[in-house]
Amino acid sequence: MFAKCCGATTIGVDGQIIDVEVDVANGLPGMEMIGLPDAMVREAKERVRTAVKNSGIKIMPQKVTINLAPAGIRKDSSGLDLPIAIAMLAAYGILPRESMEGNLFSGELSLEGQVRGVTGILPMAIKAKEMGFKAFFVAEANVNEALLVDGLTIYKVNSLYELIDYLTGKAAWEPAVSTNTEQEARDETMDDFADVQGQFVAKRAFEIAAAGGHNILLVGSPGAGKTMLARRLNSILPEMTIKEALEVTKIYSVAGMLNKNSGLITKRPFRSPHHTTSSVAMIGGGSIPHPGEVSLSHNGVLFLDELPEFSKQTLESLRQPLEDGTVSIARVNASLTFPSRIILCCSMNPCPCGYYNDPEKQCECSYQEIKRYNRKISGPLLDRIDIQIRVPRVTYTELTSTQRSEASAVIRKRVSAARDRQLARLEKYGIVCNAQMSSSILKKTCRITKEAQQLLRAAFIEKSMSARSYDRIKKVAQTIADLDNSDKITEVHLAEAIQLRNDIGV
Repeated sequence: MFAKCCGATTIGVDGQIIDVEVDVANGLPGMEMIGLPDAMVREAKERVRTAVKNSGIKIMPQKVTINLAPAGIRKDSSGLDLPIAIAMLAAYGILPRESMEGNLFSGELSLEGQVRGVTGILPMAIKAKEMGFKAFFVAEANVNEALLVDGLTIYKVNSLYELIDYLTGKAAWEPAVSTNTEQEARDETMDDFADVQGQFVAKRAFEIAAAGGHNILLVGSPGAGKTMLARRLNSILPEMTIKEALEVTKIYSVAGMLNKNSGLITKRPFRSPHHTTSSVAMIGGGSIPHPGEVSLSHNGVLFLDELPEFSKQTLESLRQPLEDGTVSIARVNASLTFPSRIILCCSMNPCPCGYYNDPEKQCECSYQEIKRYNRKISGPLLDRIDIQIRVPRVTYTELTSTQRSEASAVIRKRVSAARDRQLARLEKYGIVCNAQMSSSILKKTCRITKEAQQLLRAAFIEKSMSARSYDRIKKVAQTIADLDNSDKITEVHLAEAIQLRNDIGV
């Protein structure tokens, strides 16, 4: 007897519906699984067999063939346990086959028949809605995540035995409701720019970076406040839109980094990996590709402290994600793409000892040591960092001042207003901020005065700029104009953008 049930898995950060087809026939007893299952899915045979037995259901030993379609996609989710069990019971005639129409199932089975949560439920639920499914049966641990998708009825499954009673009409279930009790308090928990004394140029640079989504590099002596400043960048970024929040939540769902009570992630990510991080951990990958740090920072900030201490291979691997906003990972079985629209925030010392050009302490490094140290950061990578500034020492007077600096909430209002201007101008191109503009969009949307164009021409020739540097300076100047509520890029805007890109002097 034949039966079919629908399950789901993930490919990258997207859901994929899997048709689970089961045929039970006379012949040598056994269970054969086909359709490119990986080791985790092949082990489902024993989990399903034992879970069915321990749920008090007796089935005759027959030849069972399980096909996972489409056959060309490798299946790697333990969430296929539940649909395999349901399809097999329907093939044995224990469950009515019509009970599976319009329903999607996902969950890992324990040996006693309990249903456990799996990763990637949100993209599965989004795909289920797109494909017209009416109900989605998931484990209790995945309920809040699945409920983020409107228009799809979610049912909480605790055990295989309970689900059988429901599908056979012996029990009635109410749709699941959210049990998320976690509340976010952004302003109360985040570090605030009001805590930073002095550093007015650096704070201005961070405001511009936040407003336009620009990458930023801080260079300064130890203790100047580089890390303190960087950790407050998130506090001035505008709130995520629902679309952005769903994108971030999907990534964290696939990565298995959502806890049981979490709902939609509304705080922008801030990731700060250690300098020993490998290129695979940074970019993503593995035999079964998973998102790396650049994707976990999507729509947020990736902070690399002590930039030259990262391996050259790791740093060079950032070039393509910074340029394209995506990470493409090719494997024998599939080629996957993860999103990586980030603000890259980096900090470094100007030399190995940290005191090159410091007004208080003398540098002990030789010219060759300084040159070798700075050579760890390649020109192509630096070219992709829009804002490059020096962070000076904080003076004693600034440090002991009782005057409170401008709060993050005040800065964030200006940043949000600038982002609104950008969105109105760029939404038709499918982007949200100036840093995401391509050269063609830049030419269409940026209006620059004749005087500013002459200044840019002079700077281009004097500093031997690349075409990428030319575009990035114009993008930063456009962001400064947006903060100034100006429709055109003027000399003042452009001069500040040039200064912010050539301020490090190392």
